[in-house]
Amino acid sequence: MAGRLNVIFLSPLRIMRGSSSWSPFHFKNIKLPQVYHSRSIKKTAMVDSGEDSYCAPSTFDCLESKSFSPDEYFEVPPLLRRQSTIEDEQRLVLLLKKILAYQEKNVTSWIVENYVKDLVCTYKLMTKPQKETFLKILAMDHSVDHDRIHKAMNHFKDFKPGTAISLKAEEQLKSVLNPQYSWLFKHIGRLENGVKFLVDMRTDVLDLLASLDSKSEAFIPIQQLNTTLRELLSLWFSVGFLKLERVTWKSPCEMLQKISEYEAVHPVRSWADLKRRVGAYRRCFVYTHSSMPTEPIVVLHTALSNEISSSMKGIVTAAHRMSIDASTKDSLMAASQEEDPNLVTAAIFYSISSTQRGLQGIELGNYLIKRVVQEVQAEFPKINQLSTLSPIPGFKTWLMEKIKLYEKEEKEVPEGWKNVLGEFGNWRELKISLLNNSWYHDHNLVVMLEPLLMSSCAYYLYKEKRRSGALDSVANFHLKNGAVMWRLNWMADTSPRGLSNSCGMMVNYRYVLEDTERNSQSYLENHKINASDEIKHLAGERIPSKM
Repeated sequence: MAGRLNVIFLSPLRIMRGSSSWSPFHFKNIKLPQVYHSRSIKKTAMVDSGEDSYCAPSTFDCLESKSFSPDEYFEVPPLLRRQSTIEDEQRLVLLLKKILAYQEKNVTSWIVENYVKDLVCTYKLMTKPQKETFLKILAMDHSVDHDRIHKAMNHFKDFKPGTAISLKAEEQLKSVLNPQYSWLFKHIGRLENGVKFLVDMRTDVLDLLASLDSKSEAFIPIQQLNTTLRELLSLWFSVGFLKLERVTWKSPCEMLQKISEYEAVHPVRSWADLKRRVGAYRRCFVYTHSSMPTEPIVVLHTALSNEISSSMKGIVTAAHRMSIDASTKDSLMAASQEEDPNLVTAAIFYSISSTQRGLQGIELGNYLIKRVVQEVQAEFPKINQLSTLSPIPGFKTWLMEKIKLYEKEEKEVPEGWKNVLGEFGNWRELKISLLNNSWYHDHNLVVMLEPLLMSSCAYYLYKEKRRSGALDSVANFHLKNGAVMWRLNWMADTSPRGLSNSCGMMVNYRYVLEDTERNSQSYLENHKINASDEIKHLAGERIPSKM
């Protein structure tokens, strides 16, 4: 019944307690997969007016919405909301124009805030294509007003610099140089969960930017929109606003769950695995933000040992070995879980993950490493070795491209690879074996491929460049921070992911604190990769003899 407005109040508490007054069959024929929940209220409003249905932001918090698939639909007692329509899309654009019109008016912030809440709520209901359409409209129609810019510039030129009137004209020019949507973003940031919404919106912008042709009329405006969001978020996520937290097994379950879900380098296999990663002789630190207190922004896992580990297996066994060494009891089963600070002389950073794609391009990981170094050295004063055990995510892809060139005879085949080719018979079989990792299960092939893969990987890390920096993204990150490319490790990560990314190899980047500033400057200014003689030798570089 179009035009008729029905407001239904549902009590989440009664539903979750299994009240007999609620039944999923009451809603069985309603196609409403959107769910809302709020921790701060006991009742939630669902507003339905047929085709003109919308969410009421003044009644509940639309920023904490979650979508359920049809299979999940009746598994969780939902507070229901239908899918977005063309009318919602049009309404979103009208809301945008209405909000931006208030920029030049003297109105109470309550009015603007309510409309902004409504816009945020409606945007979250949009499908991906609808969001992309809205973002294009936002970027192309509500950026800077070029006519106003020219007018302000001409006005500014008429006044003598340094006078009161010229300063006023300068402020006016600054104002018109800011995109209109910048004002909107600042109002969104003032809402509860508004900063998280902007982080997620930038994720949508990055996805859209990646899908656009550079010749598209929307490409440059979307780039400008992305730049504006990045600059705003970089201010709000300045390291001074971030809080360092150590995650332990006693941390809130929600935080532990997210640590597990966000782990991008070495996936967590089980709760027991997660418990080890936050247990004895391990440290897990995160950065959080006051506007997103339950979200780990960056996560750093650190192993504490008496030596620099050369493999993931070494990380695991080090904690067990040191726990036994620290124990004064005879029985291994009764070995103490207490940590002995006197045993810890090395800290190995084996996983760092940035959890929010919307914060891409905002440097946070390097600051987290520096803070964690301070924390572990304060707790374990005997630490004198700082290193990573890092993945090499792009090596296998790079290697397969090189093999294609060998196959097409566009590049001279090195002697060692000719011998391996004779073992496989042809390039196709060699590529298949490398791609499906079957070579790893044949001892003779492992022995034969080790020197070739080690030297190829060292060459990739040390000599392959992109824009004067290391081609490998992980190498580029640590070298910018002042680390030294120290040791390449064979069979360091034999998990399916490790074999598929880098044929099981990992690399140690060492942080020597007194050299990091000089190394960083050398890398950024002179594009020099600081590496050990071992790496250089593997990469085929001639090492001058030392007298």
